[in-house]
Amino acid sequence: MKKEETSLEVKIKSVAKRFAEEIKDQEIQVISHFDTDGITSAAIMIQALKKLDKKFSIKIVKNLEKEFIKTLAKDKLTIFLDLASSNINTIKEHFTKEVFIIDHHEIDQEIPEGINIINPELHNQQKISSSCLTYLFCKQINSENKELAKLAILGMIGDILEKNIDKLNNGILEDGDIKKKRGLLIYPSTRPLNRTLEFCSNPYIPGVTGNIKGVFELLREVNLTPVKGKYKSLIELDDEEMERLVTAIMLRNPKTKNREMLGDIFLIKLFNKLEDARELSAMINACSRLGRSDIAIQLCMEIPEAKKKAEAIHARYKQFIISGLKFASETEKTQGKDFIIINAKDKIKDTMAGTIAGILSKSSLYEEGTIIITMAYYNDGETSKLTLIEKDAQEISSKIKISARMVGENGRNVREILKRVVDEIGGEVGGHAFAAGAMISQTKEHEFIDLLKKNLELEIVKI
Repeated sequence: MKKEETSLEVKIKSVAKRFAEEIKDQEIQVISHFDTDGITSAAIMIQALKKLDKKFSIKIVKNLEKEFIKTLAKDKLTIFLDLASSNINTIKEHFTKEVFIIDHHEIDQEIPEGINIINPELHNQQKISSSCLTYLFCKQINSENKELAKLAILGMIGDILEKNIDKLNNGILEDGDIKKKRGLLIYPSTRPLNRTLEFCSNPYIPGVTGNIKGVFELLREVNLTPVKGKYKSLIELDDEEMERLVTAIMLRNPKTKNREMLGDIFLIKLFNKLEDARELSAMINACSRLGRSDIAIQLCMEIPEAKKKAEAIHARYKQFIISGLKFASETEKTQGKDFIIINAKDKIKDTMAGTIAGILSKSSLYEEGTIIITMAYYNDGETSKLTLIEKDAQEISSKIKISARMVGENGRNVREILKRVVDEIGGEVGGHAFAAGAMISQTKEHEFIDLLKKNLELEIVKI
């Protein structure tokens, strides 16, 4: 893959200019990923296209597979958001009109004519979310899109990139009028502490997460008591109370570093109220992963009826997380030196596989450098109810969703390991060096595990 000599900012300007020229008198189809980064990218693009009075359709997808790409209209101008960097050759073969891609995932294919791509991997590998790239792109097209900056920040937080704020991201924070407060990185920071701690999964607190008795023991230990029947929220704690709480949590999570527990709490105005950006981001993610991308997008667009629906879905989603973590802790696992494979089969929703792997990778349960792989049977039965989204023309069934995460910030490239295995047995791979995913046929389940084990053990020998 050839790196471009131009800067990312210059590339955004040139692709945005090309897009503005190409969309005249054309219908546009937008394809976006279903996680928070993809949903916020889609919400930004929807509102930008509405301002231009353009006719468009939108599809939100779990994965971008060859079979699905072949169902898309060939002769429409198409823009992919938060995906497609691993599908460039298939895209080039299928479409007869120019294609635009805004993505930040790893890319290992040459960029042919007719593919207009914005991806930091082709420049200086800046840590920036697809939602932030989409925002900068749309701001180039129309300066009035500045009001959408807060959605870009929600996507950034959804992809856990808030610790990598450089000049580009900082400008977006300023555009979005985002408030920041230093504190403990558990959310929501605006809700009573007992509820926040009970459902806290990042960080996972042994004996507290999912354990109401453990929550009250912790709060008594740090001398925090309810006032008029209600506990303080995180942002209401004074410095001394915050220090006691951090100390107590770290004693339960001895391997967690202080810098991982403390950081900036981002407060965003949505529905005319300051909300914890991490909570909003998690809510968007929950809606989409439980098959309601329509509610997720309506929440981003501040449609009043969406908020209560999103809160109810998020409450259900948190229960799924707790039960998924319980299953992961109790089930038999395939383990080796510096890796663990959890094959949930149909016991965990496929949309939860990455969430569970991510939470475990940030817990104190595993040493830095450990690779965590979760597997779950893929279910295409819960198609999004977004009215603009049509049901995929081709049913995807009998597949397995695979998610891989690295514990810590140093270790092997999990995407490369997955790619070696999947290239041999067939399937799709995408993602980043420390957080990747794949899709394979269920018929390859045991072959995949055996081959993955061999590759993981081979990597250790190489090191």
